[in-house]
Amino acid sequence: MDHLVRPLLSQADVGSIHQQLSAADLPWLDGRLTAGEQAASVKKNHQLDPESPLANRVANLVSKALKADPLIKSFALIRKVHSVLISRCAPGDGYGWHVDNPFSRYGRRDLSFTVFLSEPSSYQGGVLQLQTGQHGEEFRCSAGEVVVYPSSLLHCVAPVTQGTRYACVGWIESYVKSAEDRSLLFNLDAGARGLLAKHGRSDELDLVFQAYSNAVRRLSD
Repeated sequence: MDHLVRPLLSQADVGSIHQQLSAADLPWLDGRLTAGEQAASVKKNHQLDPESPLANRVANLVSKALKADPLIKSFALIRKVHSVLISRCAPGDGYGWHVDNPFSRYGRRDLSFTVFLSEPSSYQGGVLQLQTGQHGEEFRCSAGEVVVYPSSLLHCVAPVTQGTRYACVGWIESYVKSAEDRSLLFNLDAGARGLLAKHGRSDELDLVFQAYSNAVRRLSD
């Protein structure tokens, strides 16, 4: 599995954030300020000043929610969540095909995430696209849902043609750098937990969990 889609924020949280993002006096900055040289040439959006109180509150809320979700924890093996930003795309805005820089001053970028803060019915365009294979994947998720994917994937946000698309984006530094290793560990953990739920504990299953834990130790950096 190369990506994960999960409900992350409650509708109450999303509604409160969306209402605050509509305020007229928020400090929106040119999104190209946080892009690398290559990515900046295809990026057109605005991002809320990460030092603003609202940006800090949302970053803390999203970080805690990611770390609390059992499936995301298993998929990402989170060491830390960092560089969380709030993005606004108005008509004509988007972000062309690019790959995220491998590092920021806050940590390594092993996985990227997008938390959708606008309902799909409130805007047109703005599709998140991942180059995951021959055909790729497209996402226009409900508000509050998150897409988590390896930062090594080419991805883009199609231009918004109507309405305003708000999203929260950021990065995860994992205990395991390799996406292939994380996928292997995720499948092993999911299979073991499925067997535990279906059949209960057994000596044989204890060995599987032991193998999983020791594999994480061996593959972590």
